[in-house]
Amino acid sequence: MGKIYDRIDERLRAFIVAQPMFFVATAPADGHVNVSPKGYADTFAVLDDRTVGYLDLTGSGAETIAHLRENGRITVMFCSFGRTPNILRLYGTGRVVTPGSPQWPDLARHFPVDTPGSRAIIVVAVDRIADSCGYGVPYMEPAGDRDMLKDWAARKTPEKLSAYQAEKNATSIDGLPALDGLDEVT
Repeated sequence: MGKIYDRIDERLRAFIVAQPMFFVATAPADGHVNVSPKGYADTFAVLDDRTVGYLDLTGSGAETIAHLRENGRITVMFCSFGRTPNILRLYGTGRVVTPGSPQWPDLARHFPVDTPGSRAIIVVAVDRIADSCGYGVPYMEPAGDRDMLKDWAARKTPEKLSAYQAEKNATSIDGLPALDGLDEVT
């Protein structure tokens, strides 16, 4: 059944890479818990055996960014929808790296940062790695990436995308600062 690991070894890395999607959970000290599905190919990377990251794209909200700015707590979950059941959770502390940050160039090499709507890279220092059976997860086959979000962002000029982010991504649903006050994003 469930096991706790000291690090992300090659077997766990292979499992992570094989999953077509992952889920991100964060919560403010007082407010709404948020769970976000993610899944574009090549937007998640194992940076080392205790650090992971993912490319964060412009969306209808910015809860993860707001929650990380407030307290840093984050859990990333992968679950197998294939023949071998498994759920892997990476618990840790996250930080937001924006295109204007000095850390951006080094991290950006792990991701397709030219993806329309790229607004940040979320980096997670993992402090607990645990799996569980996944017996209750259904079998499902991915049909492919849904390109609607990238296509939507690609149709916007940089000015219109910035205006959207300023209107929709400045604060969380609980009023916490998200992109507001961070370096300019693209």
